[in-house]
Amino acid sequence: MKGNEHMKSIPKEKSELYSSIYPKESKIKIYRNQLWVLLTVILNIIYLYWRIRYTLPLEFGVVSIIMGVSLVIVEFLGALESMVHYYNMYKIESPQVPDVPLELFPDVDIFIATYTEPMDLLYKTINGCKHLEYPDRTKIHIYLCDDGHRPEAKKLAESMGIQYLDRSDNKGAKAGNLNHAMSKSNSPLILTMDADMIPRRILLMRLVPYFVDAWIKNEGKEEKDQIKMGFVQSPQTFYNPDLFQYFLFSENRIPNEQDYFYKDVQVSRNRSNSVIYGGSNTLLSREALNDIGGFYEKAITEDFATGMLLQKKKYRCYAMNEELASGLSPTDFPSLIQQRIRWARGCIQTGRKMHIFLTKSFSLAQKANYWASIWYWYAPIKRLIYIMSPIMFATFGYMVIKTDLLQILIFWLPMYISSTVTLRMMSRNIRTTKWTNIYETAMFPFLLFPVIEEFLGFSLKKFKVTRKDGVNTEQQNNLLYVLPFLLFIILSVIGIANIIFMILRSGTIGPIVVLFWLLINIFNLVMATFFVLGRKFHRKSERVAISEAVVLKPIHEEEIHCRTLDISEGGVSLFMETPIFIDHKKLIKLTITTDYYQAEVEGKIVHIDEFRGGWKYAFQIVDYLDSKADYMQMLYDRVHTLPKNLQSSHSTFDDLRLNIVRRMQPVVYFSRKSARIDMNEQLPLVSGGFVTIINFNFEYLVTDSVNVDDEIECVVSDGVNFKCKYIKQLNNKNKLYQIVNIDELTSDSKKRQLVTQWAQKAHISKQVDEKQQVNKTSLLVNDILGGADEDNHTK
Repeated sequence: MKGNEHMKSIPKEKSELYSSIYPKESKIKIYRNQLWVLLTVILNIIYLYWRIRYTLPLEFGVVSIIMGVSLVIVEFLGALESMVHYYNMYKIESPQVPDVPLELFPDVDIFIATYTEPMDLLYKTINGCKHLEYPDRTKIHIYLCDDGHRPEAKKLAESMGIQYLDRSDNKGAKAGNLNHAMSKSNSPLILTMDADMIPRRILLMRLVPYFVDAWIKNEGKEEKDQIKMGFVQSPQTFYNPDLFQYFLFSENRIPNEQDYFYKDVQVSRNRSNSVIYGGSNTLLSREALNDIGGFYEKAITEDFATGMLLQKKKYRCYAMNEELASGLSPTDFPSLIQQRIRWARGCIQTGRKMHIFLTKSFSLAQKANYWASIWYWYAPIKRLIYIMSPIMFATFGYMVIKTDLLQILIFWLPMYISSTVTLRMMSRNIRTTKWTNIYETAMFPFLLFPVIEEFLGFSLKKFKVTRKDGVNTEQQNNLLYVLPFLLFIILSVIGIANIIFMILRSGTIGPIVVLFWLLINIFNLVMATFFVLGRKFHRKSERVAISEAVVLKPIHEEEIHCRTLDISEGGVSLFMETPIFIDHKKLIKLTITTDYYQAEVEGKIVHIDEFRGGWKYAFQIVDYLDSKADYMQMLYDRVHTLPKNLQSSHSTFDDLRLNIVRRMQPVVYFSRKSARIDMNEQLPLVSGGFVTIINFNFEYLVTDSVNVDDEIECVVSDGVNFKCKYIKQLNNKNKLYQIVNIDELTSDSKKRQLVTQWAQKAHISKQVDEKQQVNKTSLLVNDILGGADEDNHTK
């Protein structure tokens, strides 16, 4: 942080800080949403009545009855879940960040819970917490709560000036760890952060005002009339692509899979005070936590249970959709499975222990939302039934739905279209039915048995913490994970062949709905197969696309001013309008400046390439010097640049084509460390004659001239000559020469400038010639075809 600028920025941002984060929807939009929801609910009720009353295959044997009834049950419960969601979503209630006096901001304890996370990950989270803005930063107390009992974690905490907490046992897991931290601290507000979640500097300035506002409004009121604040939850977002984005080559096409929950579902629950405590990026009231006996220790999803207990005691809990922290999403498939099994079992376990429907402390809306949260984790069972139902009919000949095509078109099709449109509209283009199906299909084989076990009461007592030690750049072998999907694909293909034969034999298109169902399932299964096959990671740290001012300080040159294209923990890419010479064998100092931070690092050139009318210079960072803290903040104190919405232009065919084509393409690595400048420039030789240079990179040049000596000296301008030595003949018969006096030229600023200007001028000249040639060719084609524009001839 530059001086005390963190304090100066608070008043400057005050107008922005207290403005509404959630744009208020117009009445027309609200009425439209209500009408769509009403239509969808009515069509769902009609469809379910028809399904239950007329389509159950009760006279076709035990197998048909079991499959038919199972399908109706999951459809019925799925429709109830959708109705709960539609009720929440059609009218979002999102309170503004209150405008409160800065001097009333209280002390805050920050608990960073850690167990096995690596030190470099903890450093970034602690560093983010140390840079949090606050009216009086002495009121921020940071605790590293280490259940791993690691000396290196204690050393890190001490070196960064925060408090280290350890305990003699791990009783109560993460909840016990947080309760232990509560016993060692006393601030009225507690911010819980996962070890990988890096807060933005504005996080406390966004969350604390809700509590201060409640305290102000409670003054002089009786206890029964007071606002009891429990917690404010901000979204858990991620600076790296999640595995669905990365494995499906969709980093630039789809948002993070969890965005839908944190930015839509959570915020929609403000109406019913049933927001789920997510465990991180959350500000909680100590008084409220004390009232429920602290963090709940008897469930493996302590956050879910703790939030429910707070709401059971009538504490008000809010969710906001502004991104205030970002973390590391799981980077390998086994870790993702492990994480989702823990969430699934924990939520089902918590629902059983909380007696949601029997307690009188929850409202009807709260009960419905909690039930929907738990039912969501039964998706593996639901997905298995949806996949197997058409297979049972088409492949094995069992009746599952007793109906005909006309009835399907009357009762199912309108409901399906309406539900699909409503989900897309209500989810603010973050989620569609297609992507929900892909996500559920990809995970269901691995969650199925754990969910069934938990449903039957065989609870998981211990769990493994999700691995957070960064990406593995080795190719992951997930072939075993593919087997369930291959089995279902084979069965579906057999079913498709049977249906087509059935249609051709009978002359009726009645079974075409089953064919449609099978095709949708196969698409989901194929996408799930692509997903579990994985994709090799090619970089260890994520790049963030940002444009910030940079000053380069090469050894022999004056300062070079340019801007960043992107930065990562390991490197910086810069944009240069003109190609310049930078010795890739020497370290260069780069000073990057943003509105809040300044970092000076040392780096070396690893790649240069032509880029969008200029040149891209990529540097590997070799040393952070004394700027690591500011550099990390520069990288992570921002909203991530991954997609926030679905790209509507991509169809199902595009999804398949993209994955097939990208998997067949070889990965090409570039390591060109000098700017290769294409030109078509004739230079006079000292010995007489000319040489034609077709490309040049400050260290080497290539010529297509034939009769040229092995050692030549080219005249560039007055006082600037290239002394060149023949190296080899290239595959295209051109000759490669090394410029042996490049150090002499680049160490003289005037000569270096003349070389740079000559190279840029020659490059532009070649581009102009090529453009003119293209235009002439275009005119010639038009003339031949009789379609030339008369204006083009007269200009």
